[in-house]
Amino acid sequence: MPDAFNMDNIPFSLLNEEERNLLASHLDIGYYQKGENVITAGEKPEGLFIILKGRVSESEAADEEDENGSQHIFVHYEDEDYFGGWSAVRGSAIHNFVAEEETICHVLPTRTLLDLIASNPQFADYFQQNLAVKREIVAQHGGTQDMAEFMLAKITDATVREPLVVEQGTSIKQATELMRQRKADCVLARRGGRYGMVTGTDLLDAVVINEKSLDTDIIDIASFRLITIDHEDYLFNALVMMTQQQIERVVVMDGQSMVGVVELTDVLSYFSSHSHVIGLRIERAATIDQLREAAQGLNDLIKALISTGVKIRFTMDLLAAMNGRIISKLFDLIIPADMQPHVCLIVMGSEGRGEQIMKTDQDNALIYRENLVWPEMQETMNRFSENLISFGFPPCPGKIMVSNPEWVNSVGDWTQHLSDWADTCEGNAQMNLAIAVDAKPVAGNEALFKVARNWFLRHLRNNDVFFSHFARAAVEFDTPLTFFGNLKDKGQLDIKKGGIFPIVHGVRTMALEHRILKTNTFQRIETLVEQGVMQSQHGSDLTEALALFIQLRLRQQIKRAEESQEGQDPTPNQIDLQQLNKLERELLRDALHVVKGFKKHLATRYHLGG
Repeated sequence: MPDAFNMDNIPFSLLNEEERNLLASHLDIGYYQKGENVITAGEKPEGLFIILKGRVSESEAADEEDENGSQHIFVHYEDEDYFGGWSAVRGSAIHNFVAEEETICHVLPTRTLLDLIASNPQFADYFQQNLAVKREIVAQHGGTQDMAEFMLAKITDATVREPLVVEQGTSIKQATELMRQRKADCVLARRGGRYGMVTGTDLLDAVVINEKSLDTDIIDIASFRLITIDHEDYLFNALVMMTQQQIERVVVMDGQSMVGVVELTDVLSYFSSHSHVIGLRIERAATIDQLREAAQGLNDLIKALISTGVKIRFTMDLLAAMNGRIISKLFDLIIPADMQPHVCLIVMGSEGRGEQIMKTDQDNALIYRENLVWPEMQETMNRFSENLISFGFPPCPGKIMVSNPEWVNSVGDWTQHLSDWADTCEGNAQMNLAIAVDAKPVAGNEALFKVARNWFLRHLRNNDVFFSHFARAAVEFDTPLTFFGNLKDKGQLDIKKGGIFPIVHGVRTMALEHRILKTNTFQRIETLVEQGVMQSQHGSDLTEALALFIQLRLRQQIKRAEESQEGQDPTPNQIDLQQLNKLERELLRDALHVVKGFKKHLATRYHLGG
């Protein structure tokens, strides 16, 4: 085998010993002068090229020059990078690959490449250039396979307890005796075709506090608002659901049939993180100081989840639930009880989308009932913001938070703001609208928020001019593919501008156009696909690209926060390319190509040319 070829890099590490020997026996060496075409668009390539030394650019074909007469360079390849595999499989190249300096490559002939693809399905999958497939392969072969499988456990993999079911007419005394015999801590009471749950605590409250007779029908104290989950759902989602709903058990369903009950203790036996401990501390906090102490444990939880390979969407869901409970609990501790039914606290931006993991800054607002008389409202809001800051939620640089009176509005004023922002093409108004349409209620009277949101959606002007202006921000930042090679030397890439924001805002625009109420970008994509607005493969690519960007950013955010004396990341959106390995850079390039294609789609859809 030619010297310096590394079999340990994916995808070559996917080959077995016999396949590696086949590769080694057919591997050749190619030498290319500066400016020489290694692969020419429209021609059949020799095979797969792996760079031993030098630098190669991938650019558009000659008939796709830009207005300055130069060809657009998508990406640069350097030491141990490979290229040409997809072109070899396809039979012809659609781009030019040019040596930018004297370059030496290993060359794997097309015939051998095709033989390896035919014999090894995972190796074949890697050359489909499907981002989702590549990320799954990396997850399985990057040292976190056990954890990845661990986090994908289904409800049916856990202990689903057979429910103790009693019929209407069973007394509290009889139900209690049955629970003791079966060593159950809850019972499902059936009335007709409906089930209601009664827990041990419910029994205690009924007899001791409410002084119910032991002969009382169990139906009279049952809660028929059951929280259910599908038996094929992820076990981790059960944990998220329990955190959000502040409960310790959910009913498992198979369609319309009840399978059983899964309890918090069953779920926790599957997970090594201490998220439940933090959740309990949040719920039990009786003072602001106790809540602050609980909130400060979230950063350690984040590090634990990331270090053990938990998938980014699971992490975001759990942290969104945790953050929501912290903010809601602080609301309960600070807002007078008699005022809570008359106001609604909303979070916006990444927090509203449920996509904030490391705390960046606050984006919140308050909506209150018309003609509400509460002289201390603004003073209370100031105290709320100050406490959130002390919890580790930094203040918003743009002052988009309840301590700013501009973000404390009656229902009528809030709807007027939404309308005015939509009617204005000026940048600040568009930014405010983008933040506001990601809003999610977290405490107080949700109906106040829903009235304003629904009014806005009904009256939103559905015309090309509005959506063209609103979508334009998604394509304003350059996709850093052209300069990717140079950035390796400079070391920094703004992943928010280059990757995250174009996807988030582009999807946000499409969701607003189709009046989709979900705020989470991943859920918006899923809904757009379900409605036939977006192709399934396009949605999958966007989902995988966004998850990758967030994961790469989060890993470096954690590292910088640990190195900072203040415990904060001074450059939360910067990716240091020198810290990425070859495989991560390849996945990043693939994801940025997805962004580039999505921006072209947006430009066409919303007439953004010029």
